[in-house]
Order: sequence, then C-alpha cells, then structure tokens
Amino acid sequence: MTSPRYDAVLLLGFGGPESREEVLPFLERVTAGRNVPKERLAEVAEHYHALGGKSPINEQNRALAAALEEALRARGIDLPVRLANRNSPPFIVDVLRELAAEGATRLLAVITSAFSSFSGCRQYLDAVEQAREELGEGAPVVDKTRTFFNHPLFLDAVAERVADALAQVDEREAKARLVFTAHSIPLAMANACDYVAQLEDACALVAARLGRSEWQLVFQSRSGPPHVPWLEPDIETHLRALAQIGKKSVVVCPIGFLSDHVEVVWDLDRVAASLAEELGLEMVRAGTVGTHPKFVAALAEIVEERLGLREHRRAEGAFPALPDRCAPNCCRYEAQRPTAEPTRPRS
Repeated sequence: MTSPRYDAVLLLGFGGPESREEVLPFLERVTAGRNVPKERLAEVAEHYHALGGKSPINEQNRALAAALEEALRARGIDLPVRLANRNSPPFIVDVLRELAAEGATRLLAVITSAFSSFSGCRQYLDAVEQAREELGEGAPVVDKTRTFFNHPLFLDAVAERVADALAQVDEREAKARLVFTAHSIPLAMANACDYVAQLEDACALVAARLGRSEWQLVFQSRSGPPHVPWLEPDIETHLRALAQIGKKSVVVCPIGFLSDHVEVVWDLDRVAASLAEELGLEMVRAGTVGTHPKFVAALAEIVEERLGLREHRRAEGAFPALPDRCAPNCCRYEAQRPTAEPTRPRS
C-alpha cells in the first residue's frame, strides 16, 4: 500500500434531511438569512414528505464514499473516505474535528459537483475554511481535487446511462430527442464562472459518444424571486416546445447532477414526467452516474493525481484539465438575496 501525504479523503456533499423531523431544520439552515416565510418553507418541505420524509442524497453519497475507498484500495492507496456535508450531519466542522482527534493533519477534498460555479464549488471551499477557522489551531489542512466535468471516464459513465435510457424508447430510439439538464443558477453567478461553457462542452462530448449530433441543454430547479434572471430555457418550457413541433419521445439526462436526489426525482420524475404525459410525450429519464464504476474510477484517478501517482491528467474537449487549486476569487459573485422564496436545496 502507498503511504500518501494525506490522512483521509473528504467527500464534500450538500447534505439533506434523513427523517421528517429533520426536514424543516434543514430547510431553515439552507435559507438562513434570506427572510423566507415559514409558509413557503412548509410548502417545500411537502416535497420531502411526499418522498417519505427524507432525501436520498446522504445514502447515495455514503455509497459513493465506500465505492471510492474500495477503488483506491484496489490501486494500492490506503486512505479512508469520509462524507462531510455543508447543510446536514455529518457537518464538515464535525468531521474535521473527529479526524483531527484521530491525528489527521492533511486531508484531500473531493466535491460532489462536476462543474464550476459559486454554489457547486466555491461555497464548499468557503465552508471548509469556515470550519477550519472554527476549530482553530490544529485544524487539518484541506486541499482539493480538480473539477472533473471533462474527465473521459466521467463522460463515459454519463454516456452509458444515456444509452440505457435510449434503449427504453424501443423503435423510436433514432427519433427520440436528447435533452441534458442542469441546475439553473442566477445569470450573475453564471457570468462569474465557466458553468455554462463546461456544461455545453460535456454535453457535446457525451452526445458524440452516442453518435448524436442533435441535443439540447436546458435547466431545472430554478428558485428565487421572478425579477432575478436565471439560466433558461427550463425543462418544462422545452418539453412544451417539443410537443408543439410534433416530437413524440425525449430522453432526459440530468448531467448536472451526480445522484438521484430530491431535485432529480421530484423535478424530473414527478413534475417533468407528469407534464410530458399531459403533452403526449414519451419521456425516459437517464440515470445519474451515482456509483457507476467508470465514474468512481474517474474520482480515483483525480485523487491519484493529487498524490503524485499519475503523470498524465486526462481531459477531453475545449478545456484542459483544470488546476487543483482555484484562484482566490474564482466563481465569486454578489448574490441578490430573495425575500419571498427559498433557494431550493440541492438534495
């Protein structure tokens, strides 16, 4: 086994409630300081209650952590992989405290987001620094791995999930429209990073693997006040447009999400699927990468890069393999805080 210069890997997650009793406290943490009415929080909480009173995200991330630890061990790397969340137990600060008590001095963070943005990367780094400041002297140093949207194994995993979905559209496979979705973000946030460009590049690379020249990137899960512009078009608008031009089937790939959490199973499997049925569209949703072996292997490779065990950093498309360390002000932007609606949690 390799004795790396890190004591553990942190899998940084958004977090989510794991019981009905945790739903409202979780939503209150996510929307803290945004003056969101309790009535609106209760409305969003009903999405969780309708799905059994919990988010599947922690269970899925624990499975990913276990798969990554196993993949590293198979490569001769003896590193524990610990889940640490921004918004629910196990909180980042608590995991850092526990690891410090076990003697850890240096950790390597893998963020559960493939694409660069304030909410998908910078907020995680800020949360880690806040946790380290809270712990004070003796807090472990935390480095990060690179963003992996253009790693060929991640792209392979997405393409295989889409291929499985296309196979469900029987004889109309060749005519089914391919639509990729990602979380909408405010335009001000998008303008401060390469989120859209990275998504478009990844979508093109996945489509090329499938021999598809036609595809569309749309967005979902928009929140915030109506006067603040967010990325468009949204999935529901696009489904209506497809129906209007006579399309009969669509395969939806949530490329912007790594696991089938609430925003996938509610916004796509319930809301979008219901609309598609109403419009007479056959809609098949591709699975997220989850613990797909090729995706897990991609994460193992970027950990190996940080350990100095790989000379070549694999990447495809218009972007190179991005640096491990972000620039000091990377992805920062001035948020316009909503006063009437909460930011819908990524869980």
